[in-house]
Amino acid sequence: MREKKYMNLQKHRRIIISGGGTGGHVFPAISIADALRKIDPSVEILFVGAEGRMEMEKVPAAGYKIIGLPVAGIDRKNILRNLSVLIKLLKSLRLAGKTLKEFNPDVVVGVGGYASGPVLRRAERMGIPVLIQEQNSSAGITNKLLAKKASVICVAYDGMGKDFPAGKIIKTGNPVRQNFDNLELLREEGLKFFSLKKELPVILILGGSLGAGTINSNLSENILVAKDSEYQWLWQTGKSYFENVNKLVIESSAENITVHPFIERMDLAYAAADIIVSRAGAGTISELCLVGKPVILVPSPNVAEDHQTRNATALAEREAAIIIPENKPGMILAAEAIKLVSDKTKKKTLSENISGMAERDADMRIAREVLKLVR
Repeated sequence: MREKKYMNLQKHRRIIISGGGTGGHVFPAISIADALRKIDPSVEILFVGAEGRMEMEKVPAAGYKIIGLPVAGIDRKNILRNLSVLIKLLKSLRLAGKTLKEFNPDVVVGVGGYASGPVLRRAERMGIPVLIQEQNSSAGITNKLLAKKASVICVAYDGMGKDFPAGKIIKTGNPVRQNFDNLELLREEGLKFFSLKKELPVILILGGSLGAGTINSNLSENILVAKDSEYQWLWQTGKSYFENVNKLVIESSAENITVHPFIERMDLAYAAADIIVSRAGAGTISELCLVGKPVILVPSPNVAEDHQTRNATALAEREAAIIIPENKPGMILAAEAIKLVSDKTKKKTLSENISGMAERDADMRIAREVLKLVR
């Protein structure tokens, strides 16, 4: 008996982190895992994601094991296709249950995305403590339902009591990259890294990890406006849009426009930028608050619950960002970017206000809450 009790005390803590689909879910999940390892290097971590989604590539690259579920999102355009979605959901629920039994985690963490629902649902039914990490300013239907039995809900915005039981809420911020404290010291290195001129301001265009079709097409239609401006444009298009956009840039002979499918060194991109044009994903906004540069947000209306518009509005109401709806003509987006980069007063106001909304060390805060739940 003594030997068995001793073995239980020595048992490594086991954590499952579930979710993904986009960088906004995947990278925060990896940040939480890294923070857990910092606190307890012996902790065993298993990711559960969705087959064919970016987590199946990014998580192993970060040094963690991952299991993929066949789960898929609801097809709102073709209702008939949702029969296969239902079949995949049932398969995912079974596989999630099997994974939980075999890995026997102490805690399950849900970061949102396709795989999060089946895993958290099964974990709650099995009596395993669940922590939900809600990134947006307004929760989606799935997390609202799962919150009823969750142990802890980590949020990034005030006022989340409208969506979750108040006693379970802890404001931690969103776990994002934290290495943005000395960007001014990296500016020269950033300009050199992206072959940009020191004397010309830089407009950084971001469309999320997968790219943003509307931002790309709007700016592509006004590429001559960008070319004729006295500014440099550092443009992350996303892999699937890169070829077409790059071809347009070459054909237009726009030497002041630099195009990349994906930017790995975001710290250097942020350091080089004078202003930023971006989507309004929760993780992106949290990162932009840490960066503290003036921002124009173009929320995607195609995200569930219209989260991006709500996230962007939360900043705009505090004069921490400018919002341009996606349905506005591309000429307006290009014109607003050019107008802002030359407006010193506006830039100063936006920069100060967005910096004031930054939440630091969210990954470590969440990791500590996870470990508190270990049985």
